[in-house]
Amino acid sequence: MKINIKTFLAVGLIGLTSACTDLDVDVNSYYTSYPTSEIAIAAKMADIYYTFAGPLNRRYDEAQSLSSDEYVGLSFDNSYVDNHTYSNMSLHLFSPDDASTGYYDEVASGISKANQIIVDLGGDDAEPSVIAPARAMRAFFHFILMDSYGDIPILDHLAEANEGIERQPRADVAKFIEKELLASIPYLSSNNTQVTYGKPNKWMAEALLVKLYINWPVYTATSVDKYDASSYNNEKLSSCVAYCDSIIKSGKFNLSEGGSGYHSKFFADNGYKVKDFIYAMPYDTKTLLGMTYARFRSWKKANTGVSYYGWAMAKSCAGVFALTPQMSDLFTLTGDARNNVILSNTIKMYENGVKTNNDWTYNGSPQVLKKEITLKTQDRDLNVGEDVNGYNQGYKSVKFLPIADDYNNHERSQSNDVPIFRYADILLTKAEAIARGASATNGETALSLFNQIRSYAGAPTLTASPTLKDILDERGREFLDEHWRRNDMIRFGTFESDFGFHRKNFVDSNGNMIANFDKTRRIFPIPTGVLNNNTNWKQNPGY
Repeated sequence: MKINIKTFLAVGLIGLTSACTDLDVDVNSYYTSYPTSEIAIAAKMADIYYTFAGPLNRRYDEAQSLSSDEYVGLSFDNSYVDNHTYSNMSLHLFSPDDASTGYYDEVASGISKANQIIVDLGGDDAEPSVIAPARAMRAFFHFILMDSYGDIPILDHLAEANEGIERQPRADVAKFIEKELLASIPYLSSNNTQVTYGKPNKWMAEALLVKLYINWPVYTATSVDKYDASSYNNEKLSSCVAYCDSIIKSGKFNLSEGGSGYHSKFFADNGYKVKDFIYAMPYDTKTLLGMTYARFRSWKKANTGVSYYGWAMAKSCAGVFALTPQMSDLFTLTGDARNNVILSNTIKMYENGVKTNNDWTYNGSPQVLKKEITLKTQDRDLNVGEDVNGYNQGYKSVKFLPIADDYNNHERSQSNDVPIFRYADILLTKAEAIARGASATNGETALSLFNQIRSYAGAPTLTASPTLKDILDERGREFLDEHWRRNDMIRFGTFESDFGFHRKNFVDSNGNMIANFDKTRRIFPIPTGVLNNNTNWKQNPGY
């Protein structure tokens, strides 16, 4: 979505400097106190709000998507082996040196920025409503790090130069996040407008609480390998439902389809008008660059001639992300609009974001994608070969369709906003909580909530209450490419199952299993650089 962040910041700076010629100004107001006008505060806050844009646009995307049953990370002979960072994700062979899991410092910088602005605005003496957005973002960054790496420091202050920062148990971090959100929510804006879009308001914080609560048994287990999905026992289920209800009853969100069907919610012109988006990253090729999902999800040589997107791609494609057969099988429900986000079988042309019946051709021939992926070599390279046969291995996602100006003129960047919390997720999470034993509320049952999703997507509705497997599968259809699948699989107990080439019968020439199935893989290793800077830390177990 086009959102002029630079103009917004420039206005903030004007607000900070326009009165500098007033010789009668109170010295304290300009030289010893942090400016507290709304514009000045907003300008400072913007740096915090968009910190996560960097990890989300690539490395966090890779770590979450490729480690789940959504994708296989392919290579093409010597192309995109890249020290096995993609295949390591798919095989759960995570390494402290993998680029894909190396986003720790960038996310942690958001915590430091939040702490700095809290101090600048008065710290403990600040008006709660002034620092609430920074506290909410600080909680969000702690959540991302805790979910990814397990035990992390609780950083609720600016660290001193020589302060020894210690990691805290994951359960304590979860409780800190809960405390911060509960303290912030009463002071956050309840508006849901273009002004609050992409920023932490009340609904963003409540949606984060919903995520925290539904995963409470995962985060508070004595260690990552001790969580057992078969004995899921969650003391926070009723609280999870309560915050789902708060968002539902607000009336500020719905399953709006963005104007022309499910797929259009994810087009380059999406944004605040999509009422399904509770919190999203407002990417823009003019002001918030870097969202490059199409580069890695497109057919390897789609830039030859006119692409299936309907325009010539001036920049190359990677083709690394191929859907697993298991994920592809979810997109087969009769009438389901979500099927349109999958490129399958014979590749068809798109026109203005709509799939046509016209075949797309490469070197004069239609191309047919193969759901079952065949490797050229049986090893951790996940090499399909640098040829047409290799390019056709695996179905592709076109959920975040690129447009020509973005891709060609801005280094493959896209203006598609990426949702982080959606109203559809709140409905399915409430359905899950009820299916797990929470009391139904407001006349909504697991079945009625589940069928709201099926109905708006045009998919067949159920006649009996959904099972947990039904809910997990539905989440796969609804939230492909939205970075919750790894989180879901761990909670539902399927992260160590067979999918893609993460399967026990994928063996090398000596008959040795290639993938890793250890439960310690539920969190990533601490990156080498982070450990080098924190010599008092120990690496996560299993690495």
